[in-house]
Amino acid sequence: MPQLMRPSFDAELIDRYGGEGPRYTSYPTAVQFSERFRAGDLYAAIAESNRLPIPADLSLYVHVPFCSSPCFYCGCNRVITRSKTAGDEFLATLAKEIDLLAPRFDSDRLVRQLHLGGGTPTFLSLDQIQRLMELLKRHFSFAAEAEIGLEVDPRTVEPAGIRRLHEMGFNRISIGVQDLDPAVQKAVNRVHDTATVSATIGAARAVGFDSISIDLIYGLPLQSTTGFAGTIETMLQLKPDRLSLFNYAHLPHLFKGQQRIASDQLPTPATKLAIFRNTLNRLLDAGYEFIGMDHFALPGDSMVKAKADGSLVRNFQGYSTHGGLDLISFGPSAISQIGDSFAQNHRLLADWRQAIDNGQAATARGLTRTTDDRLRAEIIERVMCTGQLVYRDLERFFQLHFRSYFAEELQRLEPLAEDGLIEWTSEGFRVTAAGLMFLRAIAKVFDGYIKPSAQQQGRFSRIV
Repeated sequence: MPQLMRPSFDAELIDRYGGEGPRYTSYPTAVQFSERFRAGDLYAAIAESNRLPIPADLSLYVHVPFCSSPCFYCGCNRVITRSKTAGDEFLATLAKEIDLLAPRFDSDRLVRQLHLGGGTPTFLSLDQIQRLMELLKRHFSFAAEAEIGLEVDPRTVEPAGIRRLHEMGFNRISIGVQDLDPAVQKAVNRVHDTATVSATIGAARAVGFDSISIDLIYGLPLQSTTGFAGTIETMLQLKPDRLSLFNYAHLPHLFKGQQRIASDQLPTPATKLAIFRNTLNRLLDAGYEFIGMDHFALPGDSMVKAKADGSLVRNFQGYSTHGGLDLISFGPSAISQIGDSFAQNHRLLADWRQAIDNGQAATARGLTRTTDDRLRAEIIERVMCTGQLVYRDLERFFQLHFRSYFAEELQRLEPLAEDGLIEWTSEGFRVTAAGLMFLRAIAKVFDGYIKPSAQQQGRFSRIV
């Protein structure tokens, strides 16, 4: 397998192009969702997808919203509780939601991917997760090789529990570590020792999980270049298959929990940039391949293969090796994508539960893409996943002249080409090593909802 291009680090380019931008887990992004889109629109989208000559297979997502304690940095939709009954009450409502939606899909549409996210999926007990899996498998047909993954807080599962999760059918695990520095952990209210993380990874490897992924965050309070370097060295010894390095976005006006982080404890922009630079170079030197944005993987991982052969896609879980699937999502705030329609559930647990108790899907908002949306979504995904664009491929499918349709966008790309982020080809353009860090900035040029002169301050995370 050919080695992927290694990104280059340039502080001047980061200063110029590293500002805010969408993560493009969908296009249009959730900012554009409308409350005019409701349950009936979701039902119509499902019915239309069933009528296709070859309906798409399925991806399932379950959002488990609970956490037993708050991590101050978190911007996810979660409910902080230590209630002993919360899990059972959630599963009772979830069963009703699945009963509402699963029969609307043709029974021969196989599930090829399942992911449990949150919140903290392992807030649920192992018995409750077992019940959840049995519930899903009663209502859907799973492919034999289905990718079944979940997010794990290492504080909530013993090594024996990891074995049981694998016996339930889970074959991919994502472990939230964030940082191993005790002072940083205390500052963000997520304290766990290195031995616990090591035991979780070791147990997952011993029982045969296909992929072990680690999540880290840079930019947290009290982080330093030396301290985070220690975390990275420990991670390299543990050698997860995949590693995500997320950029902490301090947005206390949007996320109440972040108000408990003292701004004067955050690393300076220079320190934060140095942490990122050092980590990027260390991971690449250690043999990890750069997938895009904040994702890294070992050379033998399926994500590296998908990046190399052009089959990599973006979805609401980030980069994925499974394209062309309809996504049906359950739980509060979860987003489904059926064909060209997006449907997001009510964010509040009580509103989600009330809608389902009333016998309706919990859809609160969404949208159906226009032809222009579909075109721009295709361009943005190709930029984000393949790093290149061939105009004629789009011209044939959408019946347009690319250079005329996107004359303004191509003009806005000229400064990026002059700065070496992209290079023009006879067929279109490709992203350079210098541009790999700025895929979101390049893709944003084709975002029809972001005007070049508009102020986007505080709406999206920083690109770098």
